[in-house]
Amino acid sequence: MQTPETNRLLTVASAWASDDPDPQTRRELNALLTRARSADAAALAELADRFCGNLAFGTAGLRAALGAGPMRMNRMVVRRTASGIVRFLANRAAGSYRPKVVVGFDARYNSREFAEDSAAIFTAAGFEVYLMPSALPTPVLAWAVRTLDAEAGVMVTASHNPPEDNGYKVYVGGRVTDEEGRGAQIVAPIDSEIASLILHDEPIHEIPLATTGWTVLPGAGEPGDIEAAYLAAIASVIPSPGEDNARTRSQLRIVLSAMHGVGGHAMAQALANAGFSDTHQVAEQAAPDPDFPTVQFPNPEEPGAIDLSLALAAKLDADLVIANDPDADRCAAAVATAHGWRMLRGDEVGWLLGDYLSIRLEPEKVLANSIVSSRMLASIAAAANRAHSETLTGFKWISRVRQLGFGYEEALGYCVAPELVRDKDGISAGLVLAELASLLKEAGSSLLQRLDELAVAHGVHITDQLSLRFTDLSRIGVLMQRVRTSAPLELAGSRITEVVDLTRASADLPATDAVVLHTANRARVIVRPSGTEPKLKCYIETVAPVGPGDSLATLREHAQNECALIKTELATFFADLPEMNTETPTI
Repeated sequence: MQTPETNRLLTVASAWASDDPDPQTRRELNALLTRARSADAAALAELADRFCGNLAFGTAGLRAALGAGPMRMNRMVVRRTASGIVRFLANRAAGSYRPKVVVGFDARYNSREFAEDSAAIFTAAGFEVYLMPSALPTPVLAWAVRTLDAEAGVMVTASHNPPEDNGYKVYVGGRVTDEEGRGAQIVAPIDSEIASLILHDEPIHEIPLATTGWTVLPGAGEPGDIEAAYLAAIASVIPSPGEDNARTRSQLRIVLSAMHGVGGHAMAQALANAGFSDTHQVAEQAAPDPDFPTVQFPNPEEPGAIDLSLALAAKLDADLVIANDPDADRCAAAVATAHGWRMLRGDEVGWLLGDYLSIRLEPEKVLANSIVSSRMLASIAAAANRAHSETLTGFKWISRVRQLGFGYEEALGYCVAPELVRDKDGISAGLVLAELASLLKEAGSSLLQRLDELAVAHGVHITDQLSLRFTDLSRIGVLMQRVRTSAPLELAGSRITEVVDLTRASADLPATDAVVLHTANRARVIVRPSGTEPKLKCYIETVAPVGPGDSLATLREHAQNECALIKTELATFFADLPEMNTETPTI
């Protein structure tokens, strides 16, 4: 016998299916309803999960698994979200100007459909709308928002999430924000304002849809090709190719991976335009493929994701591996060592780029990184007599630093040209990294040798992460509170000297859900919930000063051991808390 709650769930889901404009998700939901009406427990649980609320819209926009229902990514959710953005832009314009919007999309399932629905809704509202001609990298969209002086940009992408996911990023620009925010992803209070204007019960048939009227931007082979224009703009991040550097660049052998995403052509062409002629794509991962068949997770940080790149690099005796994530806003790098190839940590690439740019930028330009990134960039900036800024996690904050010259976060995100792309950009970052690698090779050095030199100058910095993945998201909040009230007394034998609760805003940082632990021997741990995944993350950094005659190898081993011990102790700390009895998280 069905309960009133079950009857209500079936009624709500049936109404959704009746309104759904997408035949595929409508069939999917009707099949689920048929099973649920037969008292199929799994089907009822699935329906309950899909209709337990509304997908939260925040500074990360939307991101979830594809499927029918208000807690999934689908055309109903996208149309209502676009309608909310219409209200936001119309309120801001107040009839004084015609808002301009740029819409882009990647090659994931339904990305083009979500983008076209959005363009149709923005056009019906009377906005000036530009739609990307094909699946292109996120940095192209971010660049276009600034270049076209648009009030908003929408990028349909789930970045490096699993194949079953999709997402919806929102950028602001034009007359909606100030100079530092033009072309950046939304932050508070704009995210909350848009969220409040999304009517989750808005009848789909009442949302106006234009059938024509938006402008499709020029594509490959057409005059004004938007990707080619972006590539021409970012070419300025390194010196123009000439006789002096053409030979140097042509001698650097690079392996590239697009990770089955949309950045393969852009990354290869950016390098070719600059004179890097010895480049080799990982063929199995070069073409966009929404199934991401060669990787478990399409994220260069995940174990095994760049194995094909490393194998090709070893076979070709390459100098450098550059791997972008599927929407190409991130850049991973790998280099050869005496013991084989290894991927550089995001912080290591950040140090290299920051150091390279610190002596090339105008004096007033600032170096910046997120709080969860290494502290070495601050030391690099001080040595260059340059200002440094630390921000909350995410490029929506880094990109808003005044006079930003370079910014990075440890999760493979780098902004090397904020005047062009006010967001992380894996294409331009890859270009600068290749230039640095070529200059070092010409001088008889390497990226690894430069990292050694930075360690001597600024101390050995070792970073690592502990990530706990949960199915019950309420556990994360409970554990964060325990860290605030009952933090460990010591880590790796060194007493905790300070516990900083970042939920209290300071003069330097807005409030955020994070706790910072400092130890007497300069180790630091930051504990925070992930902004995009059901994880509790601990960011660990240990530091060892380098004195005359010290062995870098010995210091690195000591700092790595300290980092590993802290990681183990944190895992034990969380596992031993009474609040963990209800769930064993995945590490």
